[in-house]
Amino acid sequence: MDPQGGASDADLLRAHLDGDAQAFAVLVRRHRDRLWAVALRTIGDREEAADAVQDALLSAHRNAARFRGDSAVTTWLHRIVVNACLDRIRRRQAHPTVPLPDGNRTDDRPSAPEPAAPAPDHDAALMVRQALAALPAEQRAAIVLVDVQGYPVAEAAEILGVAEGTIKSRCARGRARMALTLGGLRGDAGDPPSGPAHAPGGNQQAAQTVPSGPAAEQPLPASGDGRDER
Repeated sequence: MDPQGGASDADLLRAHLDGDAQAFAVLVRRHRDRLWAVALRTIGDREEAADAVQDALLSAHRNAARFRGDSAVTTWLHRIVVNACLDRIRRRQAHPTVPLPDGNRTDDRPSAPEPAAPAPDHDAALMVRQALAALPAEQRAAIVLVDVQGYPVAEAAEILGVAEGTIKSRCARGRARMALTLGGLRGDAGDPPSGPAHAPGGNQQAAQTVPSGPAAEQPLPASGDGRDER
């Protein structure tokens, strides 16, 4: 059991600044699953998400003295993680990679049997994730926080460092773009979409098929306080 497990986040951060070698590790264990879930949803790639979380926790560890206390510690941590994710997305967009051709292929035949068609629910979830990944980074981050992770608009605004109206606008535009992509999921493939989605967050299909919260994905492997993870 953590000796400081009952301490508040702010107490743990102060203890870390006072030289307690275990305080930051306790803080990380307390919040890493949700930080990981936000990073994975925002980036859409497990390795990139893991690197973003690691970069963010290293930054938080080194720059804890910059925390002014004008927001919750968890909001501050989420802000650092989301910013690390957005930085990686922008770098990836600025320098896209091109897959190398498979030099082992000698003809057009597949080298292994074709996999079975995915189950409908899995296929729908994949389409939702692809639609989310296709959004501009800022819209995606807002939707991940508000619609997927369930943060209030006010807290999402704090995390992203923008006005509440900006969060609402980004979510509305992102939902509209996703609705165009996912319209066929609301009915038969040949039927047009039948009216707006009614689920909280504005996108019923996204809410149903994109798992939310730390239980949605395997947690990031536990690793101390982040100082020796690279």
